Amino acid sequence: MYSFLEQNIFKLIHQCADDLEVDAYAIGGYVRDIFLKRESKDIDIVTIGKGIDLAEKVHQKLGAEAYLNTFKNFGTAQIKFGNIEIEFVGARKESYNRTSRKPVVEDGNLDDDQNRRDFTINALAIGLSKNNYGKLLDPFNGIQDLENKIIRTPLDPDITYSDDPLRMMRAIRFAAQLRFTIEVNSLTAISKNKERISIVSMERISEELNKIILSPVPSIGFKLLYDTGLLHLIFPEMVKLQGTETVQGLSHKDNFYHTLEVLDNTARKSNNLWLRWAAILHDIAKPATKRFEEGHGFTFHGHEDKGARMVPKIFTHLKLPLNEKMKYVQKLVQLHLRPIVLAKTEVSDSAVRRLLFEAGDDIDDLMILCESDITTKNPNKVKRYMQNFEIVRSKLVELEEKDRLRNWQPCIGGEEIMKVYNLAPGREIGVLKNALREAILEGEVENNYESARKFLDSKFEALKK
Repeated sequence: MYSFLEQNIFKLIHQCADDLEVDAYAIGGYVRDIFLKRESKDIDIVTIGKGIDLAEKVHQKLGAEAYLNTFKNFGTAQIKFGNIEIEFVGARKESYNRTSRKPVVEDGNLDDDQNRRDFTINALAIGLSKNNYGKLLDPFNGIQDLENKIIRTPLDPDITYSDDPLRMMRAIRFAAQLRFTIEVNSLTAISKNKERISIVSMERISEELNKIILSPVPSIGFKLLYDTGLLHLIFPEMVKLQGTETVQGLSHKDNFYHTLEVLDNTARKSNNLWLRWAAILHDIAKPATKRFEEGHGFTFHGHEDKGARMVPKIFTHLKLPLNEKMKYVQKLVQLHLRPIVLAKTEVSDSAVRRLLFEAGDDIDDLMILCESDITTKNPNKVKRYMQNFEIVRSKLVELEEKDRLRNWQPCIGGEEIMKVYNLAPGREIGVLKNALREAILEGEVENNYESARKFLDSKFEALKK
C-alpha cells in the first residue's frame, strides 16, 4: 500500500523535513489516488511550519534539474521535477465571509488543515517525518468512503458549500469521474446552496464543467447538475431542452436526455473535449425552432443553423475560448444533420463531395457525432443507419483520393482568372470562381488545372455573349 514511499522524492522530503525539524505530510488527491490505484503526477505536501522553507530545502537537494517557484503572498511553493509537480504549503485554517470564496487564512495544525478540505477522500494524509513516516491519518473515515464509493464533506456540508460554492461543482465532478455517489446530506446541501454559485467566476465553473464533460460517462455529472438546480443557473440553454409535449396524440422526444445519450455515445468514441461540446450543443436550438404541423407532428426546421449561431453567445457566457475551437464546434453543429440525411437516402457522389468540401479536416469528427446521434431503440433502424454511414464513409475515402476536396482551394484562383482573361476586379470573377467550384463538386470537371482551365475558357466565352 505504501510502496510509493520507496520513491526517492519522498525519501528526500523526509530527509529535508527532519533536517528542518518539522512535520510534513503527503495529503489530498495524491494520497486518494494511491488507494484508487490511479496514477497521479501532482503531489501536495503540507508542513507544520513554513511550506516555502521546506520547498527551498528540497529544491536545494534536487539541484539544477528541478524548477522552484515561490508564491510568498500565499505562503506556497511549487517544484517541477521531471514529470511531477510538488506543491508545498504550511498547515492552515480558514474562515470565510458571505461575499467571497477567498478565505481568511491563519497558520494552523494538521487537524485544521484536514478540516478545511472539501471531501473526506481528499483529507487523507500520510506522514513523511521521522516520528510518523508512513502513518495514515484519516480523521473522517475517508478510506471507508473510498471503499463505499461515497462523496462526503468532512464537516457540515451546508457550511462547506456555502463557504466555497465551487465545491458543489467539484463534488459532482468527482462523482462523474470516479462513478461515486454523493452522500444524501451533501446532495441536499448542494440543492440548498445552489444560488451561492453566483460568487464563483464563470472561468472556474467552466473549468469544472469541462472536467465533467471529459469524464468517462458525462451524463452522470449533467444529471446531478440538473437535479440539484445548478445547471439552471450556469447553463440555462441546456435546461430548456428538457421535457416533452403532446398535441393531438403526437409527441416529440425529450431533447435533454437525448443530448445526454449523444454525449455519452461521443465520449465512448473520442476524448476530444470540443467534439463533446458539439454533442452537447448539436440540438441546442430545438426549443427555439419547435413548431407543430397539423397531421405531421413537431418539427425543428433550421435548428442546425440557429444552433450554430447560438454557439458564440453560449461560449461567451461560459467563458470558453472564442477561437478556432469555438469555430470547430460551430461547424459541427451546422453540419450535424448532413450525414444523417445522406444515410436516409441513396448516397450521391455530388452530395458527398459537398460534405467533404464543407467539413474539411473535421469530417471524421463529424461522422463520429452523427453516428452518436442515432439513439433510436429500434435495432433495425440502428442497423440500417450504421450500414448507410459505412457507405458514406467509403465514398468519402474514394472521392477524397480521386478529387482531393478536403480543405479544397481552387486550382485556378481569382488573380489568375483576372490575368488570363484580362478582367478587372468585379462580378465576373465571382461568377467564374463559383461556376468552377460547382462544376467540380458536381463531378462535371476534374479537380486539376487542365480541366479547370478548359471549363473556365468555355464559361468565359459564354459570359461575353
